[in-house]
Amino acid sequence: MTVLELTGITLIGSVLAGGLGAVTGLGGGVVIIPLLTLGLGVDIRYAIGAALISVIATSSGAAAAYVKEGFSNVRIGMFLEVATTIGAISGAYIATWMPTAGISIIFGVALLWSIYATNQPHKDHLSDIGPNPLATSLGMNSCYPTSGGWEDYFPQNVPGGFGLMYVAGVLSGLLGIGSGMVKVLAMDQVMQLPFKVSTTTSNFMIGVTAAASAGIYFSRGYIDPGLCLPVVLGVLFGSLVGAKLLVHAPVQLLRIVFSVVLGIVAVQMLWQGISGLGLKL
Repeated sequence: MTVLELTGITLIGSVLAGGLGAVTGLGGGVVIIPLLTLGLGVDIRYAIGAALISVIATSSGAAAAYVKEGFSNVRIGMFLEVATTIGAISGAYIATWMPTAGISIIFGVALLWSIYATNQPHKDHLSDIGPNPLATSLGMNSCYPTSGGWEDYFPQNVPGGFGLMYVAGVLSGLLGIGSGMVKVLAMDQVMQLPFKVSTTTSNFMIGVTAAASAGIYFSRGYIDPGLCLPVVLGVLFGSLVGAKLLVHAPVQLLRIVFSVVLGIVAVQMLWQGISGLGLKL
């Protein structure tokens, strides 16, 4: 495969990854890594470095559109980002001694649980839930646009969401992804935010989390400009298109896409971990 062919395939794949990452709140990194490693044979360390840069691009491309449309809750995102940034730094240190194969298996199992949790009954319009004192004191109550007009929502269980965000940051530092799936679950299931608010606020947050991890990979020489360029351009374009699609997408469809993507990534992570441990199925 020539350099031009590799660049073209990477660019097209990155556009699809960016669109998917923007719609689901995953950030695209979970698609980029399998594409580069399994599809194109790129070393996993350089794939993770490019994926982290693409996560930052996705966040930058989609976040502006979501904030303008009134979906992202900036105050919630900035508050929870404290936990994810600390977690990302912690994860980077843990990665220096914990076997990657073991982490992959644990993460794959966690994703399978996430699919179950995501598809449990959960209302998207939560105006019937009263304000939470802590969330109110932090100024987190807000509203978002729906087909029937602007809908109020009131975040719940702020400490639980903050704690799970720390876990999301640790996973980002360990695996080189934006860990958007954990962020979405923390806001959707624990804090009981509307699903579209959860995915868009996740996109707003993942760039900062990925940047904390990307600095470590950059210092180790795993950020290749020639590989990152088509990835960033493709993901940025895809994220802008995905942001437009999310505004009109039904919530149930988003949940289905979210679950399918998590399932694919879970299988890939489990297989990678089992192979790394030298086990045979």
